[in-house]
Amino acid sequence: MGPFTALVRELRDNVSVVRARDPAAAGVSTPEILLTWPGLQAVLAHRLAHRMHQLGVPLLPRLIAALARTLTGVEIHPAARLGRGFFIDHGMGVVIGATAEVGDDVTVYQGVTLGGTGFIIGKRHPTVEDNVVIGSGAKLLGPIRIGHGAKIGANTVVIHDVPANSTVVGNPGRPVRIEGRRPEGPDFDWIHLPDPIADAMTVLSRRLDAVEGRSEASAPVRLEAGGRVGPSPAGG
Repeated sequence: MGPFTALVRELRDNVSVVRARDPAAAGVSTPEILLTWPGLQAVLAHRLAHRMHQLGVPLLPRLIAALARTLTGVEIHPAARLGRGFFIDHGMGVVIGATAEVGDDVTVYQGVTLGGTGFIIGKRHPTVEDNVVIGSGAKLLGPIRIGHGAKIGANTVVIHDVPANSTVVGNPGRPVRIEGRRPEGPDFDWIHLPDPIADAMTVLSRRLDAVEGRSEASAPVRLEAGGRVGPSPAGG
């Protein structure tokens, strides 16, 4: 396969990913997708920068990455490894660090960070396995591993490994289920994700109401002026 054929195939495959995962691409021509989809442009620029980085080309990979960041709002270090079928929806604010590793068919929404923590030398960014979906604004920090098929809810902060086929929400992120089942695919219900902290607060509030109700029911009573019944004074 010649370089030109490989380039055409790369473009065709990436456009197919956009059509499959972005409803806004329905009925849109291939040239329009290539020229106006910033997530796609960022990925294509990274493919070029990453290959140059692997070949040891100086300076140019970082220049390509910097230009792509300026044009698309997506910052991907040339050393980051992205699998096939990687899709960034909208794109603005996405940051992917140098030692990040992303598997195949991963979907990332705007504002996502695959970042490091502190000044660790060596592997310091997340490893994301195949078929993972990462919601808007999520922050995945440190050399953690996100298991195959996991779903990361919007604005979740993940600092620990995530089991395969789990859904994680909250800060810090916690695995949850939706209606007793695991959601599947990139377009599951992002709006009605459970909130484990809110659920815990609801349970505590109900228990407090129940305790207060029992306390009022068991309180001694006294006869007030006018024949009204009221709580007995303390010690009386």
